[in-house]
Amino acid sequence: MSQSGSSGCCSRLRSCPKPRGLLSTVITKAVMGALVFGVVWSITGPECLPGRNLFGLVVLFLCAVGGGKLVGLIQFPNLPPLPPLLGMLLAGLVLRNVPYVTDAVFIEQNWSSAMRNIALAIILTRAGLGLNPDALRRLKGVCVRVAVVPCTTEACTIAVISHFLLGLPWIWGFILGFVLAAVSPAVVVPSMLLLQKEGYGVQKGVPTLLMAAGSFDDILAITGFSTCLGMAFGTGSTWFNLLKGVLEVVGGIVAGLLLGLFIHLFPSDDQAELVQRRSYMLLALSVFSVFGCRAVGFAGAGGLCTLVLSFLAGLSWGSAKVPIAAVVGVAWDIFQPLLFGLIGAEIIISSLNPSTVGLGVAALLVGLVVRLCVTYIAVTFAGFTLKEKIFISLAWMPKATVQAAIGSTALDLAREEGDVVLVGYGLEVLTVAVLAILITAPIGAVAIGLTGPRLLQRYTTMPDEQPEKPAETAAAVDGKDNPTYESKL
Repeated sequence: MSQSGSSGCCSRLRSCPKPRGLLSTVITKAVMGALVFGVVWSITGPECLPGRNLFGLVVLFLCAVGGGKLVGLIQFPNLPPLPPLLGMLLAGLVLRNVPYVTDAVFIEQNWSSAMRNIALAIILTRAGLGLNPDALRRLKGVCVRVAVVPCTTEACTIAVISHFLLGLPWIWGFILGFVLAAVSPAVVVPSMLLLQKEGYGVQKGVPTLLMAAGSFDDILAITGFSTCLGMAFGTGSTWFNLLKGVLEVVGGIVAGLLLGLFIHLFPSDDQAELVQRRSYMLLALSVFSVFGCRAVGFAGAGGLCTLVLSFLAGLSWGSAKVPIAAVVGVAWDIFQPLLFGLIGAEIIISSLNPSTVGLGVAALLVGLVVRLCVTYIAVTFAGFTLKEKIFISLAWMPKATVQAAIGSTALDLAREEGDVVLVGYGLEVLTVAVLAILITAPIGAVAIGLTGPRLLQRYTTMPDEQPEKPAETAAAVDGKDNPTYESKL
């Protein structure tokens, strides 16, 4: 073909009308979803047929992504969007409980457990990278109280209530307590960023306070959960199991320190493709920590090891951790639908005991009431007004990501033990964790969106002015917003 003919053809091709807007978006995403299935089928063949693991994972992933998108489209005026994780969770729940569909979308327990543990490693890595060392050094006063007191009190309250209402042994009551005690940055952080953008509560540093304290609240809950998990699956006397639980926590921290030191030294700064190598090393070590600790019988140590490892890695890399955090964020975007979809798929509605659901919701509500009251007391002497204290208490309610990440861990270990009684306890813990997500995540997001503009003072300042903060909170909540919080759980 001549050059003039080729250029004319290219010109006509460029002048052809192209679909745009919603139609183009829908077609593109539909083809992308079909390609995911098509590529897997073309590689694996029969393994991607209905009733096989790969087919189940692909369908679950696509449905969870679609469910998250649909929930994200639900918009209410002057309110933050509902968290997409709700749609992901409901997608797994529906696939598991629709007749005939549940037979086609089949995923073996070991596959499901492995995927959820990979997601756990990734989310803990993001949490460690997102910790602000400056805020950590300055944490004192109200920020410590908000992070520690409500979490500990709610965990103990739920442990007592679940022991008498659900009949859980004390150690399993505390496992459930620490699973439910963690606040969800996936709900709190986006809502706080919206309020902060509009200037609500910035003079007192309320949004930044809650974003900073949320990370340490989660770490405390994971630490308590890891300790209780080691005790629940230990053999021997109570004191021996308690010592084993403490040793798992200490061992996880020590292992994290050693791996953090290693990743500080390797790869060195003079190596090529440094971001890719650091990202690979960080993710590989995190996943290895979670699975390796389970393999040697210290499952509770894996999460803490990952948290400490990723925190030290981010601390040593400084501002260079930003592109690495972006890579970890991409990995989370892939595994988040799998995590929430698989958690929803663990719940079989027909096999649920109505009394377990009712009593579990009752224990959850009692814990929430105690948490609200204790949070209000914790910020009483911090220079906040009555309305601000009420808002902080309400904003400290949502639960989602941590519950999904660790809610099924005890169940997975119980299945490995083969103990029917322990499997029953694990299912109760997971069921109440799912109920906590479904109840508190949307209510918390709506409560923050509704009460923020009404309870917080809106502050606008000229470029050369700086808002004042109470003396106690000034050290705990920095006047500058840490951008790393946007990539939190």
